[in-house]
Amino acid sequence: MIIEPKIRGFICTTAHPVGCATNVQRQIDHVVVKGPIPSARKRVLVLGCSTGYGLASRIVTTFGSDADTVGVSFEREPGEAKPASAGWYNNRAFENRAKAAGRKAITIEGDAFSDAVKAEAIEAIKANLGQVDLIVYSVASPVRTDPKDGVSYRSAIKPYGAPVTSKTLNTGTGEVSEISVEPATEEEAAATVKVMGGEDWELWIAALAEAGALADGFQSLNYTYLGSELTWPIYHKGTLGKAKGDLDRAASAIRAAHGDQAANVVALKAVVTQASSAIPVVPLYGTLLIKVEDEMGLGEGPIQQIDRLFRDKLQGQVALDDENRIRVDDWELSETMQAELKKRWSALTTETLPALADLPKYREEFLKLFGFGLGGVDYSQDVDPRVVN
Repeated sequence: MIIEPKIRGFICTTAHPVGCATNVQRQIDHVVVKGPIPSARKRVLVLGCSTGYGLASRIVTTFGSDADTVGVSFEREPGEAKPASAGWYNNRAFENRAKAAGRKAITIEGDAFSDAVKAEAIEAIKANLGQVDLIVYSVASPVRTDPKDGVSYRSAIKPYGAPVTSKTLNTGTGEVSEISVEPATEEEAAATVKVMGGEDWELWIAALAEAGALADGFQSLNYTYLGSELTWPIYHKGTLGKAKGDLDRAASAIRAAHGDQAANVVALKAVVTQASSAIPVVPLYGTLLIKVEDEMGLGEGPIQQIDRLFRDKLQGQVALDDENRIRVDDWELSETMQAELKKRWSALTTETLPALADLPKYREEFLKLFGFGLGGVDYSQDVDPRVVN
């Protein structure tokens, strides 16, 4: 079949196997060209391994530090006439390349929140790696079913305490408008913490410890985004901020149980993801950030961010902020960049958007998540959606 992008709202419902494989290879090339990354951590578990920062972490540890990995992600398999999810294609492309490089790469596809997937992943770890010395938690999901009581919780991306009015962007039409968002209820805020907070991270560490699958001196990293003051009313000071704050609580609890090196939250920069495109205000900020960081020569996607995390930030004495977080959002949140972003934000309208921001590149980066718009790929070619090279 010939596979084309099908966009519905902020979701792309198709993915291209050749494009996804090409995207994975280019990320691998970025790491390999930069050279080896010193690390004693060679047995890695990546939770949320198939796209974005999770995929980048699997690539960087494997091709930068010769690590063997087990990955976990929730994917849709292909049919004879139906493409798989982009993550399914990414997983297959990564596995093929990791194994060709002599590295172990085992992927578990299922609900990372469930006890069954935890047990399956632990079995794979013990059979293939023995133990893990690094756990990367990069799960992004709007819904979580608590394995203890079977109750399902859905996150609500809303302000907390009071309504918020701000600029927003329709990425399809390019229209800049004003949006008002009512505050979350206490129940919605609590549900968001259940889905996006640190509880599942703690459950993974506890399950791994109980099974004897954690190496002495292990490290776990949980990725978060704190963001700019421009997005704080919806993000950092909203329900998402409450969930992100719970990550700090969980990190402290894991360190108390397993030692000072056992858990750190890692604050990363804003990048284009399917999840972030659903958050009011954030896509508009993203188009602005892309333009400004490119003009300043500081543009980074997920692979550049994670390469810098492992190549620079995790070497030697690791620098931490006051909340024991590792900061890789330092370029985005620098005074110089934020001053320029704030100046442009106040002037953003539908008419000024093309000059002040970069919507075409935002759209391009979004399509690349699904394997579309990559140079060197013949999208007119008939492909089998079940095959990944």
